[in-house]
Amino acid sequence: MAERYVRVKTSQGKVYYGLLELNQSVKILSAAPWLGGEPNGDLLAPDTYQLLAPCEPSKIVAVGKNYSAHAAEMGGEVPKEPILFLKPTTTLIDPEGEITLPPQSNRVEYEGELAMVIGSHCFNLTPKQAIAAIWGYTIANDVTARDLQRKDSQWTRGKGFDTFCPLGPWIVREISPTAMLQTFVNDFKKPFQSASIEEMVFSPDYIVSYISQIMTLLPGDIILTGTPEGVGPMEAGDRIYIEIEGIGKLQNTVILRSPLPSDKESDEETEEIDK
Repeated sequence: MAERYVRVKTSQGKVYYGLLELNQSVKILSAAPWLGGEPNGDLLAPDTYQLLAPCEPSKIVAVGKNYSAHAAEMGGEVPKEPILFLKPTTTLIDPEGEITLPPQSNRVEYEGELAMVIGSHCFNLTPKQAIAAIWGYTIANDVTARDLQRKDSQWTRGKGFDTFCPLGPWIVREISPTAMLQTFVNDFKKPFQSASIEEMVFSPDYIVSYISQIMTLLPGDIILTGTPEGVGPMEAGDRIYIEIEGIGKLQNTVILRSPLPSDKESDEETEEIDK
């Protein structure tokens, strides 16, 4: 099995990068592995930590319509160059975290994706140079408020709500170019999404090169590589499972976010606090 790099929080609230062992213990690293972190000799026993999103990126860059079948199901053509957008880092949630459905949207959809982790300071790279800049791979759900995405001329609102980027559960250094990506909902045995990552329109190295010619990528940054066809709506209570061959499984539960209180309710809460 490939080495699994994790980020964890202990019961004392301390956060570490580490290596997940087969027995679920974690070898603590001295720093993020892409910054040269090495095992420091400390070991966390199973059940003494919580898995976090496996990195803390300065930015999340995403690629739209990078599978031709998904471009078709969205009613569009295959792009001639990558379509880029940014997701706020506040969209990140941990493995097993809860995806919150905002009251502003009537249709929030899952999008299972391969995510790349950048390992070095990158600017103006060729595709060949970009290969070395990809430190590893993990799984992401590019959660999307589809009705708002279609309504707005920009995708920031539809893609940017808190909890709209589950990430994890860990990072692996390498992945097969023909690895399968599949998304399951609840107890349905048949995947709602199923495709090989080799079906991408633009390859991982091309994507990194393309982005690096626009903006500097920093160690730990995340790039979402697009979703295959089969995206669909989520409802409160759903459990979403995204599996990528050679990495593992990302799973999250869906809940409703409480609406804003009315002005009267807000005033009453303020009065209670002031008492």
